[in-house]
Amino acid sequence: MKHQKLAIAISTLLATTNAFAEISSESNTAILDPILVNADFRPSEIQLTPISITSISSNDIQARSAQHLEDVLNMAPNVNLSSGASRGHYFQIRGIGERSQFKAPINPSVGLIVDDMDFSRSGSAATLFDIDRVEILRGPQGTRYGANALAGVINLHSKEPSNDLDIHFESTIAEYDTRSIGLALGGPIIDNKLLGRIALHTNKSDGYIDNKFLNRDDTNNRDEMTARTSLKWLATDNLTVSMKFLHLDVDNGYDAFTFDNSRNTFSDQPGTDSQKTNAFSLRADWDASTALRVEGIVTHSNSNLEYSYDEDWSYDGQFAADLWPYSSFDQYLRDRDNNSVELRLLSNPDGRIFNNSTDWLIGFYHATQDEALERNYTYLASVFTSDYDTKNSAIFGQLDSALTNKLALITGLRVEYWSADYKDSDALSIDTDETLFGGKVGLNYQFNSDQMGYTSLSRGYKAGGVNTDGRLPVNARDFDTEYLWNLEAGLKSTWLDGSLKTNIAMFYAKRKELQTKSSLLTIRPDLSTEFVDYLTNAAKGKNIGLEAEVDWLVNSDWRLFANLGVLRATFDEYDDPNGIDVSGRRQAHAPNYQFAAGTEYYVDQNWTLRANVEGKDNFYFSDRHNAKSNSYALVNASVEYAIDSWRINLWGRNLFDKDYAVRGFGSFGNNPGNGYLVETYTQQGEPRIVGLSLSYDY
Repeated sequence: MKHQKLAIAISTLLATTNAFAEISSESNTAILDPILVNADFRPSEIQLTPISITSISSNDIQARSAQHLEDVLNMAPNVNLSSGASRGHYFQIRGIGERSQFKAPINPSVGLIVDDMDFSRSGSAATLFDIDRVEILRGPQGTRYGANALAGVINLHSKEPSNDLDIHFESTIAEYDTRSIGLALGGPIIDNKLLGRIALHTNKSDGYIDNKFLNRDDTNNRDEMTARTSLKWLATDNLTVSMKFLHLDVDNGYDAFTFDNSRNTFSDQPGTDSQKTNAFSLRADWDASTALRVEGIVTHSNSNLEYSYDEDWSYDGQFAADLWPYSSFDQYLRDRDNNSVELRLLSNPDGRIFNNSTDWLIGFYHATQDEALERNYTYLASVFTSDYDTKNSAIFGQLDSALTNKLALITGLRVEYWSADYKDSDALSIDTDETLFGGKVGLNYQFNSDQMGYTSLSRGYKAGGVNTDGRLPVNARDFDTEYLWNLEAGLKSTWLDGSLKTNIAMFYAKRKELQTKSSLLTIRPDLSTEFVDYLTNAAKGKNIGLEAEVDWLVNSDWRLFANLGVLRATFDEYDDPNGIDVSGRRQAHAPNYQFAAGTEYYVDQNWTLRANVEGKDNFYFSDRHNAKSNSYALVNASVEYAIDSWRINLWGRNLFDKDYAVRGFGSFGNNPGNGYLVETYTQQGEPRIVGLSLSYDY
C-alpha cells in the first residue's frame, strides 16, 4: 500500500472535533464555545434544544479533509449509511432508512436538506466544501419536516456572507491520485446592504478499485464539482432576503463488486454514478412588528442522474460457454424536479399568548416532486420509462408554553395531504392520495443554568407507495403508509464551569406497518439470476436505544471527546417473502452499537495533534437474507501546523487499513465459475488513505 510507512508513523493522531475555546474570566479555565443550531423553528443553543442532535462544524470537516457527508457520519451516534454506488447515497438513523433505489420510486425516511433545498433522494448532493455545519436530528421530526423525516433529518448549512471580507482557499493531495482545490470569497457588495459569497470546489480521485481486465485504476473514480452562490439583502432593519444557488456536476464511476469481495474488478462495462443539479432557495425573514415575525421560503431544484453498472461483474470470454456465463448492463436515467413553498408566522416577544407565557407558530407548506425514469437494460425488449409525480400540502403549528420559570410544554401538530400519480410504459397506472398527520408533545425542565432535562412523545409518518414491476402479483403492487411513535427522554448538561458538556438521550420507538425492502429471485433461461425488488409492510417493529455524547476541554491545551450509540431494532411481527417468521430479528443496517472517541492536543499556538477511533457492530445488509457486515474500528489521525492565516494538515483515515463493508448482498449467486453458488458479496469501504491539505483564511 502506498505511503505505508508514513501512515503508520502518524497512526496515533486524528482528524476530529476542533471547536474553539475561550478562557473564563471568573474561573480562569478554558470553556467550550456554545453551539447554535436551527433544529427547531427558532435558532437555539444546542444544550437548550430538546432533541437528540449532533452538530458537526466546518472545523471538524476541515480537520479530516472530508469531501462528502459520508466522511463525517461516524461522528454521530446511531447513524449509518448504505453505498452500492460511488458514494453513500442513503442514510439510516436509529436503524431506519432506505438502502438503495433501482426501478421503483422511493419515499425517503431520512431527510437530506441543503440550505432549505430538499435532496432526500439524491445523496450525491451532500458535498462539504464551504459548509458551515452539519446538523443531524435523530427521531421523527413530524411537525417541522413531515413525510421525509420519519427517522430524522440531516441538515447542511453553507457559510453565510457577512459585512467583512472573507477569503478561504484550500487544496488537498492524497493517495489514489486524489486532488481537490477550492476557493470561497465573501463580503459586502454594498456595505451594510447587500452581502455576497461564492464558493467553487473540485474534487477528483482515481478511487481505490483496480480493473484488471481493462488495466485501469480509475473505473470507480470521483470527479465532483460544487459551486455555491449566496446573496443576502438587508432590505431594512426588519427585513432580510437571502438567496442561495447550488450547482453540482458529479461524474463518478461505479465499478465496485467482485466475486471475491476484493478491490480488483474484471468488469468490461464499468458503470456511472452521476448527478447534474441546478437548485436555488429564496428566503425572506421579516419582523413585521414586536409581536409578529414572518418567514417565507421558496425552493426549486432540477437534477439529472445516472446510475448504471455491469451486472455480471465480468468480461466476455472470462468463463467457458458450458458454465453458462451471461453479460448484461443496467442503466437508470432520472430527471427530478422539486419545488416547494413554505410560509411561517411566528410570535415575537410581544406576541406571546396565554398571559405572555406561550410562543406560537403556524405555517403552510406545499411541494411537488416529479421524477421521470428511463431504464436501459440488456434483458428488456425496449426502453422502460415511468413518471412519478407527488404533491403534498401541509399546515402545521407549534406552541412553546412556559408552565413555570423552569418547566415548559411543547405541543406541535402537522396535517399533510399527500397524493401520488404513477404511470409507466408497461401500462401500469396507480393514483394514491391520503391524509397524514404527525406531531409532538414534550416537557422540558431547566434544573439550573447548566442542566436541562426533556421528555417527548412524537409521531412521524412516511407515505405509502407503488411497486412497479409487472411480474409482481397484484397484491404486491403497492404498500401502506408507515407510522412511528417515539417516546424519548434526555438530559443535557454543562459541568466544570463550562469546560465539560454531556448529552444523553434514551428512546423507545414503535413502528407500525413498517416498510421493508423485499424481492423475488427469478432465474433466467441462461441460469443467471435477477432480483425483482419491491417494498412491503411488516406489521410491527420496535427501535430502542440511547445516544450519549461527551465533550471535555480538559485545559487550554487538551481536549477529549466521545460518543456512543446503542440500538436494538427488531421486527415484532413479520413473515419474510419465503414465509419464514423473522419476528425478533434485527432490522437491516441497524448495528447494536456505534462509537467514536478521540483527543485533540494543542502543542502550542502553531501545532495541533489529533487522534480518534470510530467503529460499529455488525449489521444485516438486508431484511430478506442473513448476510452481515463485520464489526470494525477505524483509526484516523492528523497533525496540523498553523502560522498566520495558513494551515498545513497532514492527515490519515483508516490508518491500520481495516477492511469493512458499506453495502452487501447475500441471497444470490453471480459467479459462473462455481455454478452460481449463493454467496455473500460486499462493497468495500475506503482503505487507508493519507494526504496533505493546505488552507488559507483571510
